[in-house]
Amino acid sequence: MVSRNFTPFPILTSGRLTLRQLSIDDQQSIFSLRTDTEINKYLDRGPSKTIDDAIQFINMINDHIQKNNSLYWVITLTETKTVVGTICLFNFSKEESSCEIGYELMTKFQGQGIMQEAAGEVIAYAFQTLQLQKIGAFTHNRNQRSTKLLRRFNFLQSPETNEEHPEYQLFTLTDVGG
Repeated sequence: MVSRNFTPFPILTSGRLTLRQLSIDDQQSIFSLRTDTEINKYLDRGPSKTIDDAIQFINMINDHIQKNNSLYWVITLTETKTVVGTICLFNFSKEESSCEIGYELMTKFQGQGIMQEAAGEVIAYAFQTLQLQKIGAFTHNRNQRSTKLLRRFNFLQSPETNEEHPEYQLFTLTDVGG
């Protein structure tokens, strides 16, 4: 793994998406994501209660990026600049040359291939630019869309279960080219 330096922040683009750094201007979109009951039912977090919660979250995320601890992209439709979701790399391990990936997509944009497009860019960035060897992902057993997405990228389901959180399953993807 190359040494992590996320300054300047890496902006990723694909056919219809721009993945950029979170800004304070995204507070309403982040608030909407973090209060959506459909999205939150699969995540181990409490929903945001106020717009201030969203602002605090944005500041915390950008602090982690500044310290090179994580990468957190806002997924936007390039043409309209509409925020549709987020995707992140975090929990980096230099020893294992690995990280975890996480993502969420606003309900009205699900089923359109957006997360597949965004995840493809982020996975390529993790393996090619950061030169990581492995990416892990935890997903809720009932989150079939997430499981399907991970399998589409050839993530393999771990046979082990987490004793503390048996409702989550670990998937891993190893860079076969690395």
